[in-house]
Amino acid sequence: MYDFLYHKPSTVSEAVALLADPEVRPISGGQTLLPALKHRLDRPSALVDLSGIAELRGIRRQGDRIVIGAMTRHAEIQRDPSLNAAIPALARMAGLLGDPQVRNRGTMGGSLANNDPAADYPSAALALGATLVTDRRRIEADDYFLGMFTTALEPGELLTAIEFPVPEKAGYAKMRNPASRYVMTGVFVARGPMGVRVVVNGAGPGVFRQAEMEAALSANWSPEAVASIRQSSDGLNGDIHGSAEYRAHLVTVMAKRAVLDAG
Repeated sequence: MYDFLYHKPSTVSEAVALLADPEVRPISGGQTLLPALKHRLDRPSALVDLSGIAELRGIRRQGDRIVIGAMTRHAEIQRDPSLNAAIPALARMAGLLGDPQVRNRGTMGGSLANNDPAADYPSAALALGATLVTDRRRIEADDYFLGMFTTALEPGELLTAIEFPVPEKAGYAKMRNPASRYVMTGVFVARGPMGVRVVVNGAGPGVFRQAEMEAALSANWSPEAVASIRQSSDGLNGDIHGSAEYRAHLVTVMAKRAVLDAG
């Protein structure tokens, strides 16, 4: 690990001012950045610890939306009563992330800013039609995810909150790598203000919508509606843990389970 300076601001404005330097990195839960630093894959001049900014944490209901602060930890999301009542699938998702240590350190904002192809939250954000709020603007989920580890966030822009419209139904299912617990293939389904959406994560280089399954579930919300739909393996990930063809098969399996999870 290379030497770096360390800052712990108490307000968003202080953090944004520090992040104006392109060699400075924000750190939330540190689940991705710290391993990168230990392996000398990144060399920031300074880290800005966001954990001391109270306004970046918490979950609240605002009309027909649930607003989650970017620094809210997975364990807090899992347990929150208002979220469990409004979007239980999202709370259950948080409870399946990593292990207890990860859930008590990792944050929703950190995951969404990193946009790992095997992360869980991007599928929920896209399927539910979330709005990602930064210190500068509001970004719709449809415009936010740009590819592997790539988002619409600009240099120095800080994700502050995520707004989720409350759906009529939502469910999630995934196949986890038994060693790393990262998602090999997951599917999040939702029916609500954004219509019916089916979003796949883990199988490809980024989250993507499955239009054929969306059309089928719009006509008939049941596991049987997606059972015969086959995902193309073109462009999907293939590695020692599973081929692209295997992941394509898992899309159908996980979609059926996600619909069952949604009820």
